[in-house]
Amino acid sequence: MNNDLRYPPRFPVPIGWFLACFSDEVGPGEARPLSAVGRELVVWRTEDGVARVHDAFCPHLGAHLGHGGWAEGDQLVCPFHGWQFAGDGTCAAIPYSDRVNRRAQLRTYEVDERCGLIMFWWHPAGVGPLWDLGEVPEWGDAGYTDWQRRQWDIPAPWQETGENGLDLAHFPYLHRTGMLPILDSYETDGPIARVRTTQQYDERAGGAMGRIDTDTYGPGFNVVRFSGIVDTTLIGALAPIDEQSVRLSFSFTVKRADAAAHGSEDAAAEFTKKVGDAFVAEVSRQLEQDLVIWKHKAHIPVPALADGDGPIMQFRRWAQQFYVEEPAAADA
Repeated sequence: MNNDLRYPPRFPVPIGWFLACFSDEVGPGEARPLSAVGRELVVWRTEDGVARVHDAFCPHLGAHLGHGGWAEGDQLVCPFHGWQFAGDGTCAAIPYSDRVNRRAQLRTYEVDERCGLIMFWWHPAGVGPLWDLGEVPEWGDAGYTDWQRRQWDIPAPWQETGENGLDLAHFPYLHRTGMLPILDSYETDGPIARVRTTQQYDERAGGAMGRIDTDTYGPGFNVVRFSGIVDTTLIGALAPIDEQSVRLSFSFTVKRADAAAHGSEDAAAEFTKKVGDAFVAEVSRQLEQDLVIWKHKAHIPVPALADGDGPIMQFRRWAQQFYVEEPAAADA
């Protein structure tokens, strides 16, 4: 079914920091294509390791710089005619000309590379970053396991996927998680939202009570900390592919079990892996259950809500700040 029949005809791409790719997906000197925010982009890395994101099409004769392009030093090279572009998008050299063409300019996006992710800032009017991404102290902490990654393409707008975490009533029914989650707090401060819930895990996890604490930094980046069974941190990074679909990535790390409590380092490591792997599998299972719903649901602008549904309308009001109109000359 056409998404336009299920969602508003123009559910705009929001502004924010969005995922370009995982850091290890583009090495020094390499370039790769990216379809995001309704545009074709190129992600590349200078030979000394600096990540860059630009519009993809060469202003000379239109080659896609992410398909066959590469970096020489700190310049991106077009695979079609060898034109070279600096990190600020300006034409730096033309191999068969003594002069550069100063009209040849690539739109350039600010990059924040952290936690194994290359994030880029999107605003249709070219306005610079309006907020920073949150720190994740678990990244690089030897007390936590290596990160596991998952990724899905979802045929639904960002707002639908973002709303899901505030829809408390679906957890015991769709995901069979036991009792209805308890909303301890939902607070917003400009582009930042913080959600604190108490939740019972399903019988496969022993029916234990636990906490889920979520810090969200705009539409494209959040940090979720689970506690109660095993302390697990999840980084959620998202990129709108276009107005009606998103790419969602999860990165998980688990706090290592205490060796003294388990008798040895090996036993603690085995416990951490067993419980951590099971928890990651459970969170991924729940996401894939949500995916079935997202594929077929419709956006109800004025939903008939009940007590216990969660702060859905508060979330929708918070989400409105990320939508701006694109200038008519934005693609010029």
